[in-house]
Amino acid sequence: MMPESFLPLFSGFCAFALSLLAGPRTITYLQRLRLGQQIRSDGPKSHLGKAGTPTMGGILMVVAIVLAVLIFPPLTNHTIIMLFATLGFGVVGFLDDFIKVVAKRSLGLRAREKLVGQFGVAVLVALYASARVGTELIVPFSGQTLLLPTLVFIPFTTLVLVGAANAVNLTDGVDGLAAGTTAISAAALGLICYFLGHSDLSLFFGAMAGACLGFVWFNAPPAQVFMGDTGSLALGAALATGAVLSKTSLLLPIVGGLFVIETLSVILQVLYFRLTKGKRLFKMAPLHHHFELLGVPESKIMTRFWLVALVFAVLGLYAIL
Repeated sequence: MMPESFLPLFSGFCAFALSLLAGPRTITYLQRLRLGQQIRSDGPKSHLGKAGTPTMGGILMVVAIVLAVLIFPPLTNHTIIMLFATLGFGVVGFLDDFIKVVAKRSLGLRAREKLVGQFGVAVLVALYASARVGTELIVPFSGQTLLLPTLVFIPFTTLVLVGAANAVNLTDGVDGLAAGTTAISAAALGLICYFLGHSDLSLFFGAMAGACLGFVWFNAPPAQVFMGDTGSLALGAALATGAVLSKTSLLLPIVGGLFVIETLSVILQVLYFRLTKGKRLFKMAPLHHHFELLGVPESKIMTRFWLVALVFAVLGLYAIL
């Protein structure tokens, strides 16, 4: 009988191995289907050479996570909801990617269509959490909890899920960046969940970290495959759902601080552009594109952002443990 404390570690190794083993065939299959990435004309010019690189590789991570979670029990109501959120947001991302590569429409789903799908899944998760977990939130650095009224908790939780999913999506713009930083955040949340007594959530996060690291093997610069919205939306939703179910939603912006920075860079860029009637705060947003246009190599951006993500992960551990 495997000790319970080892289960998250073994689920991570399992998901990592599954990603490595299935990666080459998945990439070949995506190439055969001609599911190549459409590159936006307003992006960095260096990305134009990436046109045609297989996308929708997020399927590889999602499948690895699901299989690893199913292999290592227990399968609890919480892990089922984690799977529901991951797959639900993954389906929205899959439809978005499919439209991009098949219909050749670089922006994919219309914003309204994408948000309807995301909010639909997020509301169901919020309703479950309010009924089965409660509306208390752990306050970082204090050891105290904050009790929210149900009518506040549900919309707050819904926004946490949608916000986190899109924050990871915005971060997915440099080879190896989103997968690596998500692996770090997932590992930190897995440790936090374990020490808070949520071994089932810890197991899920272990599988998630392993799947992301396995994907980095093929996604590191120069990328052989992109995760697409299929992967980024699913991963962001999984991070947020685990935080919600462990009552650590207020900790998520700390552990995922890099994703917050990336999102803020987009918001600030838009606001500054409007207030100054056309001037730009950054050369391009999200922030990783700013550094690209400054001439920093993708591999260096990836490594430095991983280090920043690691600092935030450690800060998150300190804030709660």
